[in-house]
Amino acid sequence: MVEMEVDSRRVREKGVDDAKEIKDGNDNRTNKIKKKQKKTKRRSSSLARFGCLRIETDDNGGVDMEVEFPGKGNDPTHLVVMVNGIIGSARNWRYAAKQFLKKYPEDLIVHCSERNSSMLTFDGVDVMGDRLAEEVKYVISRHPSVQKISFVGHSLGGLIARYAIARLYKQDLTQENSQTNGDCGTDHLEDSFSKGKIKGKIAGLEPMNFITFASPHLGSRWHKQVPLFKGSRALEKIAARTSWFLGRTGKHLFLTDGKNGEPPLLLQMVSDSEDLKFMSSLRSFKRRVVYANASFDHIVGWSTSSLRRRNELPKIKHLPRGEKYPHVVNVETAKTATLDEVPFVAKINGNEKINLEEEIIRGLTKVSWERVDVYFKGSRQRLLAHITIQVNNYWFNSDGADVVQHMIDNFLI
Repeated sequence: MVEMEVDSRRVREKGVDDAKEIKDGNDNRTNKIKKKQKKTKRRSSSLARFGCLRIETDDNGGVDMEVEFPGKGNDPTHLVVMVNGIIGSARNWRYAAKQFLKKYPEDLIVHCSERNSSMLTFDGVDVMGDRLAEEVKYVISRHPSVQKISFVGHSLGGLIARYAIARLYKQDLTQENSQTNGDCGTDHLEDSFSKGKIKGKIAGLEPMNFITFASPHLGSRWHKQVPLFKGSRALEKIAARTSWFLGRTGKHLFLTDGKNGEPPLLLQMVSDSEDLKFMSSLRSFKRRVVYANASFDHIVGWSTSSLRRRNELPKIKHLPRGEKYPHVVNVETAKTATLDEVPFVAKINGNEKINLEEEIIRGLTKVSWERVDVYFKGSRQRLLAHITIQVNNYWFNSDGADVVQHMIDNFLI
């Protein structure tokens, strides 16, 4: 295995498994090992040129993973930011990060965020989103070769990522000038932007993929959005009233944070404000994808994680299984979003009682989403579906490996 220099911040991983992933075998290896290498090589033709998997931690505990080639410079152009869920850490995405680098060793650098870990995940979506935004800026400053950016969030991490991209979003002024053709009218600009002709950048980079796994986009209040409560209104009411137990995050998830006539944060996050362009930042990505557990997820319901109304959910018994991705049972391609209707959030005042869930879904579906439904029926790990979907720990959640591979195989580079 090629040696690499390690400073006080750099971590070196050695082991038989990693060696097989990042180094071509010698001619004297046994036939059994050669067969394994040939099988691995089919997954990525670049694996034969692997030199070393470099894992580097920064001052904040975040983890950067990239492939370092011997005898040549390493200049990945695409940054993938992976964000953990509540009480999670950077280690939750370790398996998926390695699979990314197997598939795209020369193109990617994967950063597993650590700024919002453990008890810090109780601080609120807005606070965590700001922290993630600052973390992303710092990572980019350390990797000047990157030109593109993607986000992958699990559970609460999907909401944190949505807030962070709004903080990092800037309209592409160069593209704006080319679109206007000398027309200085603001009406023309607004019309072009609403039709998606003018794109923006995220932290100065080209936005590519925005992907979430089992994220409660509609919140966790009412309508069986937390399957653990079995649809009990009594339990749902108790959960909403005790949401403070999870700090500001709990109030945001259960939509109990609205005060002085202001809507809850999750409702604010479905429209642009003066300083935070929540929907414009989402629209700037080439792909937006939600992976959702159709069943067995006791934390986040199918409706809230797939951005559907309950009557829009497909029938589970009619969902087929494939051989390559046995737990991916349904894929809905992105449809062109309708932009003619203004989200009702603009009409809210302190005295009106509205269907918060409906207004959130109306706002978020102003942009198109790919929906991928996951079903762990028959799996021994189905009761852990909420973390199996991301392969939180390979020893306990390995059945989700095909779901992770589905994401990687469809990833835009």
